[in-house]
Amino acid sequence: MVTPFSSMPWKSRPDCRAAFSLVELLAVIAIIGALIAVLLPAVEAARESARKVRCVNNLKHLSLAVAKFESTHKAYPAGGLTAKGLGNIRFGTFDPRGGKMFSWVVQVLPQIEEETLYRQFDLRRNVLDQPREPQATPLATMVCPSDDAQGRFFVDPILTTGKQFAKGNYAAYVSPYHIDHCDWWPSGLAGNRVYRPKNIRDGLSKTLLLSEVRTMAAEGDQRGAWALPWAGASLLAFDFHSYGSGLATFRPVMASIGHTQLPNTLGPNADVLYGCPDAATARLEDMPCAEYKVATYLSAAPRSRHFSGVNVAFCDGHVAFIADEVDELTMAYLISSDDGQPVDLP
Repeated sequence: MVTPFSSMPWKSRPDCRAAFSLVELLAVIAIIGALIAVLLPAVEAARESARKVRCVNNLKHLSLAVAKFESTHKAYPAGGLTAKGLGNIRFGTFDPRGGKMFSWVVQVLPQIEEETLYRQFDLRRNVLDQPREPQATPLATMVCPSDDAQGRFFVDPILTTGKQFAKGNYAAYVSPYHIDHCDWWPSGLAGNRVYRPKNIRDGLSKTLLLSEVRTMAAEGDQRGAWALPWAGASLLAFDFHSYGSGLATFRPVMASIGHTQLPNTLGPNADVLYGCPDAATARLEDMPCAEYKVATYLSAAPRSRHFSGVNVAFCDGHVAFIADEVDELTMAYLISSDDGQPVDLP
């Protein structure tokens, strides 16, 4: 006897299949969303940790390149191969836009396994007058993957005469004060004067050499342009003022506290650049800038996209992490190479 279809149990009916209800589907979707929300920060943290390792390795590589340069040439690379400035305390002794304008990075290219690129530079000509355009070459060693410097260029119709300059993420400290005074009060590097390890009287392990910098997508922003010895491009200074003048030992003026170039712009000072084409966007991106023609001095802060600080390298090659909240006087002593106050990071 055949059982009528209408009399069959629901689960036995041939046209009915087990299925999720709408409520069940929404519950599953909600659970998956919650799991993603929990796991994404952990995944991103792991990725950033890997990126940070690469950034640290690049700093290590660059600091060793500077040491190899010194070993070969018996002096550190100049902060920039430039002309001398006016030579007084008001205007400084180092003119980043004078002379041939080759940065310290250009000088150490052979030490970072970029001999071929180095040979493309004609050191008899200005860096703005290079027929083979080597300054437009992106360098993997100069890029921290936490930033977006890869593929970014600095170009300005006046400042670079329309030539492209590739951007990177590392710059050298040349002064606890202003970049244009780096031959008066130097740091890990100086300006044009002959500068040797014996001049770093506070000790190689107590003096900062390199730090990270950030870039902007704006082509008119000079920060990160590795071939130029300019503020925020390949050079940094802290803007901590000093007593005295000339080649006297750096003696910090305590009134500078609160007005210095701390990591990641915690201090109120903007990077002082030759041009600040998009100041509003720069402020929104935590990269404030001001123009040299107004400020009449040059300095720039280290910056990164790492949480709470920046990676740095010391003159002896060791790498450390400096927090945004670092004590300003300690930072000044770490940057200055001859203040007579060798200090350690807390």
